[in-house]
Amino acid sequence: PSFIYRPIVRSFQGKQQQTVTRTPQRMLFSRCTALNSVFVTRTLCSRVSSFSPFLFAPTATSARTTPLRVLFAFGPAASLSASTPTIMSDSKKLIGTHSGNFHCDEALACYLLLQTAEFQGGEIERTRDPKVLATKDILVDVGAVYDPAIHRYDHHQASFTETFDDKHKTKLSSAGLIYKHFGREVVQKILNIKEDDPSLDVIYQRMYDVFIESVDAVDNGIERFDSPTPAKYTECTTLGARVGRLNPSWVDTDPDEWAGFEKAMEMTGKEFNEILLEQALSWYPARSIVEEALANAFGDGNQLVKLGRFCPWKGHLDDLEKEQGIVGRTKYCLYGDASGWRIQAVAIAPGSFQSRLPLPAPWRGVRDEELSKLTGVDGCVFVHSSGFIGGNKTYEGALEMATKALNFEKKK
Repeated sequence: PSFIYRPIVRSFQGKQQQTVTRTPQRMLFSRCTALNSVFVTRTLCSRVSSFSPFLFAPTATSARTTPLRVLFAFGPAASLSASTPTIMSDSKKLIGTHSGNFHCDEALACYLLLQTAEFQGGEIERTRDPKVLATKDILVDVGAVYDPAIHRYDHHQASFTETFDDKHKTKLSSAGLIYKHFGREVVQKILNIKEDDPSLDVIYQRMYDVFIESVDAVDNGIERFDSPTPAKYTECTTLGARVGRLNPSWVDTDPDEWAGFEKAMEMTGKEFNEILLEQALSWYPARSIVEEALANAFGDGNQLVKLGRFCPWKGHLDDLEKEQGIVGRTKYCLYGDASGWRIQAVAIAPGSFQSRLPLPAPWRGVRDEELSKLTGVDGCVFVHSSGFIGGNKTYEGALEMATKALNFEKKK
């Protein structure tokens, strides 16, 4: 058995001090032969991530082509809350961050620290009093000092220009700073893999690219695009926006700042775990499938690839093309699904809605027999109105559509 607790959170506001403690909850868990192992699919990831702790057992220490196995069990007194508790340590480390309005970056940074061997079970204190901050073992997002040697991790000072590595230009927030120095340990611990596991460095890097960097950018006010064009719609469901809504409202008559911050740590931690699970169990195993498809590229100029089975392929294709010096070569990816075969145009960059070579304009928005007559290809199902994807009942039909699409402009 292990004793799990939620950390003490203090908030200093002027001369008033609010201290809240949580009674330890007893959670029983063990890695034992009686447990049934399950392969967690992408649809299960978000549900599994609501339960703590995670017990991961890798299938091998070499590169995987199959998902990791997740072993988990809860005793009769287990907590099934969505919060992510931490293991109590014998001596508590003191973690300091600022009081007042909190943001996504320091909430996530504090959560990550609580997952480390050094700071698990730590006591978090929120204050701006320099004398109090000076007594802390580590400071996050406060103090105007960045010095890993003395565990000071602030990014607000004018002299601060730190990035994750030479490949990234985004200035770090407190989340990025803590992840840079402690993230590898956190990923290894949550996934329960060995330090020399080949997936560790890949997933550690991937988690920064797909999750942490966006937290850094938002906190530092960095736009996603260089264009000054006003946004066409409002987005209010991002992680940062949801964390922001946990702050006390200006109309609250009895604001409870510490409670909101605790919820923010739980929310950001849950998000971190969900995305980490997806990368480890779904994204990483797909690399070998895409690598094989790219090695067997075909068609005019090797611009077509065929997946042996559907998987998350876009990011891997982008990475592998860069590694092999063939960026932009692949135009269409063919893969099967329950209803037939798909031909999908490769985006100009991961996450972009703009394709390298969209399916021909006359085909877009047309379906079934009408599309077959228009293309001269039997078995056509549809082409999306934006031209980024189309379908055919057979592989041969999808291949013929892809081949004609490659040469469409040449024949005009």
